[in-house]
Amino acid sequence: MSRRRSTVFYGLLIVLASVLAGMVIASRLDLAPQSLAQTLATPATNSAPLAGPVDATTFRSIAKTVSPAVVNIKTESKQRSQDLFEFFGGGGGGGRGQNPDRFSLPSPQSDEPPRERTVRATGTGFIINTAGLILTNNHVVEGTSVIKVSLYGEDKEHEYSAKIIGRDPLTDSALIQITDKVDHTLPVTKFGDSDQMEPGDWVMAIGNPFGLAHTVSVGVISGIGRGSDEIDGLDARGPKYLQTDAAINPGNSGGPLLNLRGEVVGINTAIYSEAGGQGNIGIGFAVPINAVRDLLPQLSTGKVTRGRIGVGLDVVNPSALDELGLKSRDGAVITTVIPDSAASRAGVKAGDVLTSYNGKPVKRVEDLMQMVTATKPGTTVQARLVRDRQEKTVNLTVDELDLENEGRGGRRSGPEPKENKVEPETTRGFGLQLGPVTAEAETACQLNGAKGALIYSVDIESPASRARLQKCDMIVRIGKQSVSSTSEAADALQKVPARGTALIWVLRQGRELFVTMTKE
Repeated sequence: MSRRRSTVFYGLLIVLASVLAGMVIASRLDLAPQSLAQTLATPATNSAPLAGPVDATTFRSIAKTVSPAVVNIKTESKQRSQDLFEFFGGGGGGGRGQNPDRFSLPSPQSDEPPRERTVRATGTGFIINTAGLILTNNHVVEGTSVIKVSLYGEDKEHEYSAKIIGRDPLTDSALIQITDKVDHTLPVTKFGDSDQMEPGDWVMAIGNPFGLAHTVSVGVISGIGRGSDEIDGLDARGPKYLQTDAAINPGNSGGPLLNLRGEVVGINTAIYSEAGGQGNIGIGFAVPINAVRDLLPQLSTGKVTRGRIGVGLDVVNPSALDELGLKSRDGAVITTVIPDSAASRAGVKAGDVLTSYNGKPVKRVEDLMQMVTATKPGTTVQARLVRDRQEKTVNLTVDELDLENEGRGGRRSGPEPKENKVEPETTRGFGLQLGPVTAEAETACQLNGAKGALIYSVDIESPASRARLQKCDMIVRIGKQSVSSTSEAADALQKVPARGTALIWVLRQGRELFVTMTKE
């Protein structure tokens, strides 16, 4: 009996010793896997007032302090093409800006189908903690298969592998992490308060323009609150950008914009360039760091979750206050409601004006967008709206915003009704030509039996054009009057006095759309 117990005892002792030895060996060989998925605490923000003199050493000190925490990023992605050489510069005169330069490796010409090729790109990022987490732009790393990071002061050939932890297209931000072992403590950046920034404030940009590592440029904040109404290509639900004249060029994307204390107040994202231009002309844009800082806990888990109610929005037309039953321009006009969305399930209709959301007043369209996207999906909120001059309350159970698969509306690309088969009826003061629904128009415009007044053409720089109406839209209601023919629509529009505003409901690809037009 005692011999059996001894055997068991020594057996357990051997197993324990083996486990301990294995742990020691693994630790010495650094084989223990490091978890990349983690919940990251929101970094502290210095909101103290910016004060103090600027002297000959101010910017030199900032560059010396912050440059070690700025990294150069090289990426590779796969694309199918037969082009021999190609540069990507992002948007042109519209202002969405230049993305990092991308170039492809030459491939031999042949009659074979397009082959996969390697496209390489460069960008910038900055370290935010000693675990090797780095903030950069989404467009720097989106769709990449290889990410390499170079650290300040090290040989250019000494690169570290990195992987994506989380991406957010709406703020054009991404969190990546170095996966290779670094044999020294990584320096980190500090966060400032981007809400403090005002036009005229000094700022510094550090980045990798055209592959020139750790380049410093200095300028001022040229403007704040730049949004989709001023910069083409931006999503209106995204943050308002900081504008700066600090030189930003392709390759600067993802780098920090710093205040006079050397704190990050923005992520350099885009530049405005003239048509065909490739470089800086003094107008650059940065995502405010406050907008990204609040997302870091979600980015670190790999997914950013936002709310969606499924409506199109527009500002309140000042000339339509009386027709809409409003006392001021506060509120957001519902221009369209997406089928099977939170709004459609709650009974919201095109033409409603949403005046409060979850107990908070809606002053502007941007207010509503920010409140909705900040709402946790599945939450039920109460909203107040005005419909036909009457106030109404609805309960909205918020959906989840899916940016990757979100449908995009727009003008149809198929055939359109031909104007030479019928004589369109011109509506004076609105710039619309209306016509009947012929068999040809029924097919071309995919009307599916809908009745109304069909728009055959829209004059340039007319009220209809400014209201974004287009050929193949069908007018189905004007004010409180339903419209089933061209003559009914023409008569209703004719009754609108000069400088008066018409409330118009149209069908576009089966979806109802609301607009307002002021008669000239």
